[in-house]
Amino acid sequence: MPGPVLDPVATDNSLPPKAEVVIVGGGIIGVSTALFLAQRGVQVVLCEKGILGGEQSSRNWGWVRVMGRDRREIPLAMAALKIWDTLDARVCGETGFRRSGILYVSENERDIANRDAWLAHARHHGVDSRQIGPDETQSRMAGAITRYKGALFTPSDGRAEPQKAVPAIAAGARRAGAHIVTSCAVRGVERSGGRISAVITEKGRIETATVVLAGGAWSRLFCKGLGIRLPQLKVRNTVLRTAPVDGGPEGAGATATYAYRKRLDGGYTIADGGANLHPIVPDSFAFFREFQPARKAEGEAVQVGLSAQSWRELFEITSVPLDRPGAFERHRILDPRPDPRSALTAFEQARKVFPALRQTAPLQIWAGLIDVTPDAVPVISAAESVPGLTIATGFSGHGFGIGPGAGHLVADLVTGDQPIVDPSHFRLSRFSDGTPLEIAPPV
Repeated sequence: MPGPVLDPVATDNSLPPKAEVVIVGGGIIGVSTALFLAQRGVQVVLCEKGILGGEQSSRNWGWVRVMGRDRREIPLAMAALKIWDTLDARVCGETGFRRSGILYVSENERDIANRDAWLAHARHHGVDSRQIGPDETQSRMAGAITRYKGALFTPSDGRAEPQKAVPAIAAGARRAGAHIVTSCAVRGVERSGGRISAVITEKGRIETATVVLAGGAWSRLFCKGLGIRLPQLKVRNTVLRTAPVDGGPEGAGATATYAYRKRLDGGYTIADGGANLHPIVPDSFAFFREFQPARKAEGEAVQVGLSAQSWRELFEITSVPLDRPGAFERHRILDPRPDPRSALTAFEQARKVFPALRQTAPLQIWAGLIDVTPDAVPVISAAESVPGLTIATGFSGHGFGIGPGAGHLVADLVTGDQPIVDPSHFRLSRFSDGTPLEIAPPV
């Protein structure tokens, strides 16, 4: 199925023979890292096997939030929001970012209790989230005819345009000196004396001592080729966008049956946050034990089943020599078949609440594959077993909003600068050092 159409962005046609840093992956994490490195004067090359932002970075809901984050992510999410405020000026482009507020709508006392529990540990970070009652909830859902019990509301949270953000950030990174090459799969790395000495791409070799892996859902396969055990699986979510309409709500919000986000073009992005599919793949069995606590916590929010991805990954278990094309070249863009039923059901639920939406129609439905970790917290960490490699992946559906902050943190780690936040919560070793994993309760 065709995915969303991104803004056009110019890229480079050839590879330089060497670079200080090579970034693997051109989603929002990769291009943000390239931006912050280039603006520090670092010679950086980004290689993307398909198109910039072609996978989950352009297929997500477009939320930019602190609200509801795992406590370990809150400082990074707050730092990211501050970056979003100045990002358009920094890159001389339009990302679509607006601080328009986000609502988590409460439909029963359990919802209210869950949000009170989150507030209890979030307040000391200085968040402006608060519980609001039925009247204010209805007033902040412009045009709603349904009266809810209340909502958790964060006025400083915002929204941006996934189809605009990655191209705008990439263009800013190139203006700052980054070299960005698309349709250029990185097959693997060469090592000398135990350290990285080069990356091998389908277009040639780049001499480098430092690599950033920001490969999203592909990161597990890349790590496997390096002998790194990265517990990561994929979850599919389907998204619908509508034609422009007047009279609907500003900002973004979510109920148990639908989520919405006002788009810059006047339409809406609609989805069902509880309609997710994990395609059964060989890694489902390899990481069964690690993901069991999360599976129990998610309940019915994530279903398990077979898909085209299931069969495809059966043939990607073994590594391929670096002088031969592999999975990264066979499958340029992950474009999973969407679940129209879930998206259209969510749209109908939203139309019951917002009569204005009855005047518009779906324009497009697409799906994306989200890269998830066992505790739904990303890995932003050096890989101790492969000196010179930094991994930034597993953002578990939170990567778009947190992306600029994550890119800043990765640049800090690579250059040895003072980290924008404490990176210890995102270390890869938490999955192997015997530390009990913390699974955040639902919000």
